[in-house]
Amino acid sequence: MGNLRALSGFIFLTLAVFTIARPKSGPDQKCKSGPVDLVFLIDSSRSVRPHEFETMRKFMVDILNTLDIGLDTTRVGVVQYSSQVRSEFFLKTHSKLENMVKAINEIVPLAQGTMTGLAIKYLMNEAFSPGQGDRPKVPNVAVIVTDGRPQDRVAEVAAEARERGIEIYAVGVARADMTSLRAMASPPFEDHVFLVERFDLIHQFGLQFQDKLCGKDLCLESDHGCEQLCESSPGSYTCHCLPGYRLNADGKTCSAIDLCVEGKHDCQQICISSPGSFTCDCDQGYHLNEDKKTCSPIDLCAEGKHDCEQVCVNMGPGIFTCDCNEGYRLNGDKKTCSPIDLCAEGKHGCEQVCVYLGPGNFTCDCNEGYRLNGDKKTCSPIDLCAEGKHDCEQVCVNMGPGIFTCKCNEGYRLNEDEKSCSAIDLCAEGKHDCEQICISAPGVFTCDCNKGFKLNKDKRTCTNTSSSSSGWSPRRSQASRET
Repeated sequence: MGNLRALSGFIFLTLAVFTIARPKSGPDQKCKSGPVDLVFLIDSSRSVRPHEFETMRKFMVDILNTLDIGLDTTRVGVVQYSSQVRSEFFLKTHSKLENMVKAINEIVPLAQGTMTGLAIKYLMNEAFSPGQGDRPKVPNVAVIVTDGRPQDRVAEVAAEARERGIEIYAVGVARADMTSLRAMASPPFEDHVFLVERFDLIHQFGLQFQDKLCGKDLCLESDHGCEQLCESSPGSYTCHCLPGYRLNADGKTCSAIDLCVEGKHDCQQICISSPGSFTCDCDQGYHLNEDKKTCSPIDLCAEGKHDCEQVCVNMGPGIFTCDCNEGYRLNGDKKTCSPIDLCAEGKHGCEQVCVYLGPGNFTCDCNEGYRLNGDKKTCSPIDLCAEGKHDCEQVCVNMGPGIFTCKCNEGYRLNEDEKSCSAIDLCAEGKHDCEQICISAPGVFTCDCNKGFKLNKDKRTCTNTSSSSSGWSPRRSQASRET
């Protein structure tokens, strides 16, 4: 643990980004520290500009130049990540500084998203695995450098990594989210979380390394009382503060500089403070513009960030309500819609029949034997006989709306087809009481007599005329009789 504390102190001091002019050790004077397995996890998402990534290379090379590199001393690995994770070299890959520097200079940025949680999981399961050079009982230290907000969850996987004994330092640059940095880093946060204002300040990481691990000075040997940074000079020391902090009047303790409280910011709505720095945010219903200062109202409807089934109604910044298309009504969940059946609900003015034509739409119709009036709602009975819409040969009898039956004129009977009529021949059918001759007409008949006979007054019987006096000439008589 003494070696780990020594390296932890080194990272704390170097991440301070505080430049103190003092002589450096020569190129052959490497600081000696106990064995440490150190892995750099660098953000190479598309938001990291090319010149910024070059600064990150220099940052890593500057630190490597101060380390005692070797398989039995300090082992170093480098992993870059964006939407995917790629190991540039593992702890076991290189044992010489020049090979590490060459590999770092050949890194090609991935330039995609920012999946920091995925990268930490890879760090834990692969980069610090025995198969890749991790040594048992040797401290594991990870330095995560990022400029943005993670697009996945980091808190759970970072906690698991810390439980496995990995000490994590989170270095955020410019656009980084302080909450996410704290979720990744090991406690105490003031020793492991750093937010650097600009990428070009990262290269100063490592300037205090040799002061921490090389030689003896009062900052290491005595209880100096400096809250944050201690600078040694022959026989003396002075206290300094991390960026974002100012030294108090006691010359030892530091106070965070709250630019938000001091009004030294240009945020339009919300200022979120971190020591000596700040980030802007917006009120609910607004999002931060690309200038990272001003805010614009969020139209959740226009952006499609709603769960309305049919119609989204913008009610103001970040607020919406759901509605439905014509013919539909909003359900109790205030999101989905159901079709309106006006016929089923009785919300129509049809006298007889309502026909459903779709959501919120209907038309009126009539029962058989009726037709729809001009008002498209009421119905009138249809008289097929009066309208001549029948096929009766002689007589059509209206039996009700849209119903008729056929009949025949007197003297005729309806045929089996229930439409046509045939004349009734009472003579042929024997339905008469003529004594001698029957003369037929449709449904009626008359009686007559044979030659030499005359029809009696009863119009049915005949009398022989041969016994009449000579000179009398018989005259034929007829009488008609209906049946």
